Amino acid sequence: MKVYLDNAATTPLAPEVIEMTNEMMKSHFGNPSSIHSYGRESKIIVENSRKTIAKLLNTSPSSIFFTSGGTEADNMAIMCGIHDHNITHAITSKLSHHAVLYPLQDLEKQKVIKLSYVDVDENGVVCLNHLKELLKNNTRTFVSIMHANNEIGTIQDIKQIGDICKEHNAIFHSDTVQTIAHYDFNMQEINIDFMAASAHKFHGPKGIGFVYISENIKIKPLLRGGSQERNMRAGTENIYGIAGLALAMELAYKNLKLERSYIEDIKLYMIEKLTSQIVDVQFYAKSADIKNSLYTVLSCHFPETDIAEMLLFNLDILGIACSGGSACASGSNSGSHVLSEIVSETKRPGIRFSFSKFTTKDDIDYTVKQLKTLFP
Repeated sequence: MKVYLDNAATTPLAPEVIEMTNEMMKSHFGNPSSIHSYGRESKIIVENSRKTIAKLLNTSPSSIFFTSGGTEADNMAIMCGIHDHNITHAITSKLSHHAVLYPLQDLEKQKVIKLSYVDVDENGVVCLNHLKELLKNNTRTFVSIMHANNEIGTIQDIKQIGDICKEHNAIFHSDTVQTIAHYDFNMQEINIDFMAASAHKFHGPKGIGFVYISENIKIKPLLRGGSQERNMRAGTENIYGIAGLALAMELAYKNLKLERSYIEDIKLYMIEKLTSQIVDVQFYAKSADIKNSLYTVLSCHFPETDIAEMLLFNLDILGIACSGGSACASGSNSGSHVLSEIVSETKRPGIRFSFSKFTTKDDIDYTVKQLKTLFP
């Protein structure tokens, strides 16, 4: 049996997206920048997709810019937002994704900015009072706080953070890669300047995403060359990816309530199975809090074992795909930077299980059964 429980790393393509993009590849190949009919047809696909996404977020299509994914979207927001607004101070959390931490740390090394880290509690929740203190005595600041952590599932109140940033005239960026198409967004109600999304996190294609840029913020492009994306992102548009992103997002929001309820039930089922079958299994942060954590993620740590370093390998041999942390750092020998911030050093192995609408209770039963053989 093969079980896939690594949906926070990437999700399987939705069948509807596969069918639509396959058909499109047969009939649409024009460059959207070309003025002939082939190009115009492709341009219509791009702009209709942009309108679909904007409508789902209750924003203007002019605020959506297509990118190669979440990493480029985050880098574009950070690098351009800071350079083009002459920002000298930035704030983030040490739990941020490396797509946020690395560019900010590079800018600090280049002495472009002073970088401050906002305090988080044992659950990874940002201390809003500390954020206010960091903002109070500084010039205009760039703030980057991720909406939901991809490793431990902690959710931040980005509406309240946005209000604090607005009060202090700060630019607010949020890495929303794990939450776009999993939670409702109304951009008319959130004070946010930049947001990132990646289609493969919600059953769309890889290599495509977008950055949301508030109409109140003006930046120059990160990638220069052609005049695509209204002169904001050079490079011929990935029309199949863009159309697949829009369709996957549309499907996700159409069925959001039903699918969220289903996945929450799957997550609760696994929590119950693990706690009843595995002695001393524990959960990181608020990961097991169904209503107050990312419902697609369950981050666990198991009893100490001699096979800790081989645990993921052993599960893979048994046909179970899961993760020990962020997939974007796979192949690295270093431990999770997220877990090291919220827990003391431990020999207990950690595993992140993450779910989708395609996950079944049979998958959970098989996984727990195999875990029990590893932790008798």
